[in-house]
Amino acid sequence: MTKTIVLIHGAWVTSESWATFRQPFEAAGYSVHTPTWPLLDGFTAAEINARPPEGFGALTVGRVVDHLQRFIEALPEQPILIGHSFGGLYTQLLLDRGVGAAGVALNPVLIGGIVPGPTTLGAALPILLRPNGWNRPYAFTRERWFRRFANGAPRALSDEAYDTYVIPAPSRIFYQAASWIGTLVDPRRRTAPLLITEGDADRLVTPYLSRSAFNIQRRSAARTDYAAFPGQSHFLIAEPGWERVADTALRWIQDL
Repeated sequence: MTKTIVLIHGAWVTSESWATFRQPFEAAGYSVHTPTWPLLDGFTAAEINARPPEGFGALTVGRVVDHLQRFIEALPEQPILIGHSFGGLYTQLLLDRGVGAAGVALNPVLIGGIVPGPTTLGAALPILLRPNGWNRPYAFTRERWFRRFANGAPRALSDEAYDTYVIPAPSRIFYQAASWIGTLVDPRRRTAPLLITEGDADRLVTPYLSRSAFNIQRRSAARTDYAAFPGQSHFLIAEPGWERVADTALRWIQDL
């Protein structure tokens, strides 16, 4: 099995969000890459917050996945993909294209065919109901970041993350996720193993969404597994308990 891992970050954060989570994989001898999304290369979180790149609010799912595919195909071997949140959606879309030797989708945003539950819909409505929201970036306030994304973390850790790598998100991807535009997968096409996770304290991607993705993906002839993490929120890659999440993913990879 490959010794290369690509970590794909989600919305509202930069690739710096993987700084801690990547360490067990590197200690186990894996080469770890953390590409970012289009338009963000070369910018710090502070620069993005001060002035989001032109066109960032209208960035599409397809453009992000194309960008990641080009990065992955330039690597010397097919990597294992580990994606969080929207990165978990992108991981599944890449596997659907035949890109990646295996995939881990950590609390993934819904793939096409899943109807959002009330918790997720409530979190998305402030983004979706804004005038011209289709084209505008959406930024969390410090308080909303803590209540919706990092509610499993101590407040000090949530604030540190907010000050270090939290950025606005391109709103168009949320419209696409809600309407299944560019987010459909065909499990019959997937030949690579896939692990999907849930955190029962997640206030953005609830266990219902993770289980719904698993029920779709288990139709594949390829190995499809599921892991639940009690007490973990959407911030499970960095909040207390992240070691258990990383260890589960690492052991699953080593078992392939």
